[in-house]
Amino acid sequence: MTVRALLAAAALAAAFTARADLDPASRQLAHDILKQLVEINTADSVGNVTTAAEALAQRFRDAGFPEKDISILSANDKRKNLVVRLHGNGRKKPILMIGHLDVVEARREDWNTDPFQFIEKDGYYYGRGTQDMKDGVTIEALTLIRLHKEGYHGDRDLIAAFTAGEESGLDNGVDWLTKHHMELIEAEFALNHDGPSLYAVKGKPAYLEIDASEKVYADFQLSVANPGGHSSVPTSDNAIYHLALALNRLAAYEFPFELNAVTRAYYESMAKSEQGDRAANIRGMLASSPDPEAIKRLSRDSIDHATTHTTCVATRLEGGHANNALPQMARAVVNCRILPGHEPEAVREELIRVFADPKVAVRYIGEGGEILETAESKHGFSAPVLRKDVVDATHRIAGEMWPGLPIVPMMSAGASDAVYANAAGLPTYQVTGELIDRDDVRAHGQDERIGVEAFYRGAEFHYRFIKELTARR
Repeated sequence: MTVRALLAAAALAAAFTARADLDPASRQLAHDILKQLVEINTADSVGNVTTAAEALAQRFRDAGFPEKDISILSANDKRKNLVVRLHGNGRKKPILMIGHLDVVEARREDWNTDPFQFIEKDGYYYGRGTQDMKDGVTIEALTLIRLHKEGYHGDRDLIAAFTAGEESGLDNGVDWLTKHHMELIEAEFALNHDGPSLYAVKGKPAYLEIDASEKVYADFQLSVANPGGHSSVPTSDNAIYHLALALNRLAAYEFPFELNAVTRAYYESMAKSEQGDRAANIRGMLASSPDPEAIKRLSRDSIDHATTHTTCVATRLEGGHANNALPQMARAVVNCRILPGHEPEAVREELIRVFADPKVAVRYIGEGGEILETAESKHGFSAPVLRKDVVDATHRIAGEMWPGLPIVPMMSAGASDAVYANAAGLPTYQVTGELIDRDDVRAHGQDERIGVEAFYRGAEFHYRFIKELTARR
């Protein structure tokens, strides 16, 4: 490494290790809100999201928000959502911030600490939700409270929706609000704090992602019915064989290669930092006439393949009813992650074409588990666009806090509440400033935790980021 590179690395490390720029009162409030939320169990089995929503609403009341700007509402008494508005001057349409209050299940016997006790140890805060995503909810709430106390009124309203049902899918709050109370959350675009953006490698900041899109989640049921019979008189018309042949065809099939605005920008950024064969393959893929061999070589990597293709994979299998009987039914579940801009129904029809077997029925599994003959439309979900104001604000604030840090546009292969916001015409972006090591992502896992200083520095990043997006110019 050159002297110049060493100096740059040292400066980057110093920028991270510097104390978060929160004032003592904001730091204490962030601590208290996160502790309170973690210690309210909001897992679906025994928890209550409404309790957390009401506790957070009281924080806004205590900060001086008028009651007319605070709404607690849902069709389910245990899964109520909180919507809060901070008024700007109305020159532009509002920005919506979304964050879910529910968490995945956590059993005490699986953890080294009580998952629903907020514990500080060895420079980390432990507890269910410290990464996913009561940390993000706290940061969004703190930002609104800080701005309100300052008397800040930007060029647009800021709306925050703290919701239920993201983890379980039951009474999903963002989905419900878009269908029943869109007037409360109507905005130009949305910001989702659900998940890390700022990654470290062995403790050192490595890059910050702008998550500007995500794949569409869809489950399909494959089923084959047959009259069956005695196993001593087998026939070639066997339900299990039909299903197995269909799954073999799926294993051999590849959906078409495709880049969109976000994934192209991601690879353009990667081309500048990668070396050797990988850099050459990326350049070949990005060419005006993409090199099929370069695409093929890159697609050997599962992450690159998922970034540039719709994927469908078998995840569950069942069949038959007795050891000595021909199967009367065979079923499988195929999980698909669909590139944005494409409808699940088009993928269902493509699967039917790939299987090329009328015996294999392909049905859509709805969000409530119901089996549907055709896939539900994800209306309004179009190919993603990188907003210049979001990109520029990210570069400016990250450049102040982590000079020289690479910033990379990304498309998530996973799923979040962004799927509902996008479908309702609210383009959704994820940009967060909490540093998490790539080897220490514990969301949904044992001993979930967030670094103490990473949390506070992330809160300062979000505050500055929101002010940059709403500044009067």
